Amino acid sequence: MITVASWNVLHRVHAENWGEDVLRGCPDESERIAAVTELLVGRDEHVIALQEVSGDQLASLRRSLTGRCIHALRYPRVPAPRHGTCSLRDPEEYLVLLVDGPNREVTAESFEDDPGKGALAVETDGMLIVATHVSGDQRRTRQLARLAELAASPRGCAAVLLGDFNTDRATVASALGTGFAVADLPPDGLPTRPRTSGSKSQWIDHVVVRDAVVSNAAVESTEGLSDHNLVRATVTM
Repeated sequence: MITVASWNVLHRVHAENWGEDVLRGCPDESERIAAVTELLVGRDEHVIALQEVSGDQLASLRRSLTGRCIHALRYPRVPAPRHGTCSLRDPEEYLVLLVDGPNREVTAESFEDDPGKGALAVETDGMLIVATHVSGDQRRTRQLARLAELAASPRGCAAVLLGDFNTDRATVASALGTGFAVADLPPDGLPTRPRTSGSKSQWIDHVVVRDAVVSNAAVESTEGLSDHNLVRATVTM
């Protein structure tokens, strides 16, 4: 059994380009980065997947999470500000896995059709853990097919997919196909990506398993530090 979590921490450039509400509550990015790191220091899940991690945020995590193994995929695309300049020292964007205990990296790849999205996989505790961030348009079809390939590769172990899939649970389950189970989040719980307008799903961050059982899935508030809340669950083989 392992516990897992996933959280899109919101890259500062994306927040500024899209005018996210978090900017009003966290105008100083260095303070927000420190608060994100502090929240993660207090988490006890065995594996935590993070999306939209800036270079500044990654450096903060490396300084503070000395007891965890940190894997990072740097995307070929560097987010560019649409207005003004970037307040980050290192504006590069990363997909990150924080792992407790023995583990080894299996693959780290950006998707062929989106240089700002991808997959990062490690093996730990007899499971293949894949962190991912999927595009929010029709490119997701090919990307989800690639994730299914990664999870079904002949390693003889169960697989867990964690990340921001940018679409609802039913779409993810249908695209991945038979053998995958997407955690069913409590209907009366918090959304993973709260919205005040628009028709897009508010439940787009998921825990998916293959040859394993997922339970105790829930969404926890991140107190306005990001436009996403954190998803956690327990996985057993």
